Amino acid sequence: MSKTPQFYCRQPRSVELIQAQPDFTALSSFEKPTVETRSASYSPDGQVFAYTQPTSVTIADAPSGEVLFKIDVADVFEFHFSQKGHYLATWSRPTKLQDDSGNWKDNVNIWSLNLKEKKYDFLQSYLNKSQSGWKPQFTADESIMCRMTNSYQIDFFKTGAGEVKKAVYSLNVKSYGKINSFLLSPGLNPSIAIFIPESSGKPSYIQVYSLPNVKTPTSQKQFFKGESCQFRWNDLGTSILALVSTDVDATNKSYYGESTLYLLGISGSFDQKIHLDKEGPIHDITWSPTSREFAVIYGYMPSQTTFFDSRGDSIYSLPPDSRNTILFSPHAKYILVAGFGNLQGNVEIFDRQNKFAKVASFNASNTSVCKWSPDGRYILTATTSPRLRVDNGVKIWYVDGTLCYVKDFSELYSADWRHQPLTDFPPIKGMNECCTPHISAIEHMAKKVKVSSTENRPTGAYRPPHARNAPSQPVRTLAQREAAQQFTKMTKKIPGLGAAPVKKQIPGATPVVPAEQESKAAAKNRKKRQNKKDGEDDSQSNLSPSISASNSPQPEPTAASLVIGGVVSYEEKKIRNLLKKLRAIEQLKAKKENGEFLEDTQMLKINTEPQVRKELESLGWVE
Repeated sequence: MSKTPQFYCRQPRSVELIQAQPDFTALSSFEKPTVETRSASYSPDGQVFAYTQPTSVTIADAPSGEVLFKIDVADVFEFHFSQKGHYLATWSRPTKLQDDSGNWKDNVNIWSLNLKEKKYDFLQSYLNKSQSGWKPQFTADESIMCRMTNSYQIDFFKTGAGEVKKAVYSLNVKSYGKINSFLLSPGLNPSIAIFIPESSGKPSYIQVYSLPNVKTPTSQKQFFKGESCQFRWNDLGTSILALVSTDVDATNKSYYGESTLYLLGISGSFDQKIHLDKEGPIHDITWSPTSREFAVIYGYMPSQTTFFDSRGDSIYSLPPDSRNTILFSPHAKYILVAGFGNLQGNVEIFDRQNKFAKVASFNASNTSVCKWSPDGRYILTATTSPRLRVDNGVKIWYVDGTLCYVKDFSELYSADWRHQPLTDFPPIKGMNECCTPHISAIEHMAKKVKVSSTENRPTGAYRPPHARNAPSQPVRTLAQREAAQQFTKMTKKIPGLGAAPVKKQIPGATPVVPAEQESKAAAKNRKKRQNKKDGEDDSQSNLSPSISASNSPQPEPTAASLVIGGVVSYEEKKIRNLLKKLRAIEQLKAKKENGEFLEDTQMLKINTEPQVRKELESLGWVE
């Protein structure tokens, strides 16, 4: 067996087998599928790797990647291995028989795998329309298989040839209620635990039976407030944790209902409710590989993390923090505690053999999969679809928090390590071992530092997208050019600047325009004002000659500084209107450069720019 850890990555239409540290290279002998792959997994012992295809399930040798054979079964959505990988159960989409009976076709098939001879045999099939709770379960030695045949009964079958189609014994609990969930133990002396929820005033039950004696439970716990249950056996199969929950909290303290943890032994010597000293939901529970202790994360955030011995007595508690995930390493030396999901993704590593000393920490945000490597030296974190459809990929971390490998995918649906026994690897030496990061991790960190430095750079004044690559000197707008042109016109006649001398004009006096430049109406109004003024001057000269004598002659203003007759000329009006059109055209052009949507009429208006400029030039306007 290979001494190098291996993991797989499943994409929508492909699967990759990757050899881990130090090379992180794809297994060259494994031929990647190119069609839809709904499910992929290693067998529990790590000897076999399987993945689905539209019309078959492919079985491959996990260490080498060589395809052994293909099982001809169509539309498989999920499959399940026995403990040693000698049996495979597949679940296909339920379909009706092609006759007039209206009956459903069996959609769960169980197969026997002969890996040495590279062949398979069909054992049994049955109907289970639901994709939850369909999996048959096998004992550790694979001699017994069990499955639910109805809501009250579990049948047990021998896996030997010719015996698998007939149940050898059955567990019926109709007198207690309906079975909600069950789980076989992993030990050499198999037991089965079942959960019966409360109904019709009857309490909930957790019962443990020793096989093959399933008439009387060896351990039992009854209580109220129980609708669903998750079981966790220790590796020896001697004790079981039962996480019981309800959908509604009777005290209205939690939106997610109530949760309670129970501990039971298979012999019936103890069964108790685990006392948790903080209110709130139970986020995660896990057994140590030693089977001598377990850990629980519970309570409202910041949550509490507490370790208990096999009798349910508290051993040690970590300081409260935002955590909801806890995992023991395969050799039980290190403990990973993290906050994933809607939390920030902070990961901490504690040394169990050194009084829970914290040895490392790192951040793995947006993680949906987190697994220890089989040698206990590396941690796999992955972001997968459909939970998150962005930033999908796999990262491998060393136990000291060093990022060793990064591989990005457009879509990643699952990833996991291949199981290998600890005897395949040398004993771990703690943090004294060194880890050389792969080039992918170095490039990822360099890119992350670059993005961080860019985000922290001062932004300065805002500039529109079309002007961000322009020179620092702002471009003069049409309004600025027009104002400059008007200023030039006004200063052409200023004395000392090369213009003709301008006669002085008394402020407030009525402007006088030369007759040749006046309109008829303006000339008529001027004559009326002049006659009226002459009459007033005559009367004033008779009354006060000194006043009339003091009146000095009025200077005539220049034509350039006046509006003819107090009315704007036709040419000026036309120039102003054309300049307005030109300004509007430039605004539309700026919007077009910024990528904004323009109507057809606006595009036609932009196309009239040459015509507008031509008319302005004909009127004597110079840009």
